[in-house]
Parts: sequence; structure tokens; C-alpha cells
Amino acid sequence: MAVLVCGSLAYDTIMGFEGRFAEQILPDQLHILNVSFLVPALRRDFGGCAGNIAYSLKMLGGEPLPMATVGADGADYLARFEALGICCDQIRVLPDNYTALAMIMTDRDNNQITAFHPGAMALAHRTTVPVDGRVSLAIVAPDGRQAMLEHAEQLHRAGIPFVFDPGQGLPMFNGEELRHFVELATWVTVNDYEGKMLCDRTGLEPAELSLRVKGMFITLGSEGCEVWEGGNRRMVEPVAPERVLDPTGCGDAWRGALLFGLERGWSLVECARLGNQVGALKIAQRGPQNYAIPDALRSSVPPT
Repeated sequence: MAVLVCGSLAYDTIMGFEGRFAEQILPDQLHILNVSFLVPALRRDFGGCAGNIAYSLKMLGGEPLPMATVGADGADYLARFEALGICCDQIRVLPDNYTALAMIMTDRDNNQITAFHPGAMALAHRTTVPVDGRVSLAIVAPDGRQAMLEHAEQLHRAGIPFVFDPGQGLPMFNGEELRHFVELATWVTVNDYEGKMLCDRTGLEPAELSLRVKGMFITLGSEGCEVWEGGNRRMVEPVAPERVLDPTGCGDAWRGALLFGLERGWSLVECARLGNQVGALKIAQRGPQNYAIPDALRSSVPPT
């Protein structure tokens, strides 16, 4: 069966700054901030949370069903997915809009500054969750605000288990809304920064949040991952990459692996281990959808 991936499809413009942001931004001058960064390296890539997660899941051997919106300029994205064997029948084309666009600048310490134009993504709520029996699992990833609210409700009503992945969209929601997302969801996944914000806005600590779902994942980058289940925490060790080139899309690569494991009934720790492995593969390549998965990981056997 398919895994529904609700989220954005976007074009990424990725720029490399050879210095450190911290050396260019003066904390006592933030009220008159006016800075310019020279970026000798620039590339354009296919991106967006739904696109990146679907790519990861497909490369592992899963069957993603991305549900997203693109603009009149989205034809080449659809063609790419069709060439990869990813079903596009839940991707809506809105001809009066541009496809979402992310402009991402990375410094030498892999810190990032991102500007994002939502474009067609802002109308993603026009597409509703399919209830034709082909979806076994889903994820609500960063998308238009209304789309995230409505898709979570639709998945819950349809009895489809789903991962709540607020990501960069988390600041759009207040504490009450975030608590409601958690009540509807089956699992929650955030990075460490998002995890702190989620706890601050909901007034709930990770142990308390994990009691309201089947599990909560907090990714820690090079330090691995926290898996919270039933109020208890377990650390999952990191995987050292061959090289560190580009963190863009690492979290989405991790989430594709998470969905792969969840759909196969793996334990939460086994899912996190695979996520750490795939994240290490992604960070060694530039761009969010340009890495390959070794045959050894394309298996229904959990990693040890």
C-alpha cells in the first residue's frame, strides 16, 4: 500500500557562504540589521518537504504518494517524479501560481538562513486526503497552514495513522493548535530546536507528549536521535557520514526512512537507526534529492 506524504513541493536555490554567519551579524546591532553575504557556490535543486520525503522513501523501496500543489512552472518536477516511478495523481497544478521556492544559504558550520515563497503551497488545502483504501500510513509535513490543519483532521477521521512533522511550519500554530495536532497524530517527529519550541508552546515535556502518541522522535543531527515511547527516552546512536557537504534535506531523508520502517511494523528504535543511516548518506551529497541508497538498506530487515 501507499504512504501519503502531505507537504510542499518546492524548487531550492542553495547558496554556499564560505564564512560564518556569527562573524557577520553583530548581536547588538540586530535592530538595524543590514548585511550582505557573498555566495560563490550556487545550485538549483528539486526540494520541498513532501518531495524530499517521497524521494527518500522511494529510494528505499517504498511507495510514496505525495499530496501537494505546484504552479505553472511545476511540469519538470512532475516529469522527474514520473521518471522515478512516483505516483503524481495527488499533485495538483495551479496554473495561476508559482511553485513554492526556497532560497537557502549555508555557512561553513552548516548553519542555514532560508527565505521561502509559498506560492501554490498556500492553496494545498484544496486537495483532500484520498479515502479509497490505498493509503496505509501518512505524514503531515510542513505545508500551507490550512492544509496542515485540514489534512490532519481528514486523516484522523479516515482512521489512517500519521506522523505529525511540524518542521519549519511550527511557528504558524499556537499551543492549543499544536496540542490538537498531537491528539490527532499517531507519532510526532521534530528536530531539537523544533522540539524545544513544541514543548514551550504546548506546555508539555517530551515524556508527556510521548504518552499522548505511540512515540515521539527528536533528531539531534550529529548526536543521533532521541526516541520517546511511553514516557521513556532511548538514545539512538548517530552514524558518521563519509563527508559533510550539505545538510539541506537531511531531516526529510530521515523522515522517509522513518515512514519506511513504520509501514513495515519495525520498532521505533529500528526506524530511528535507519533514519540516521539515510541522513548520513544525504549529508555527504549536495542537494536534497541527489543521493543513492545502497542495496543493503533496501530491505525489509531492520538495521542492527
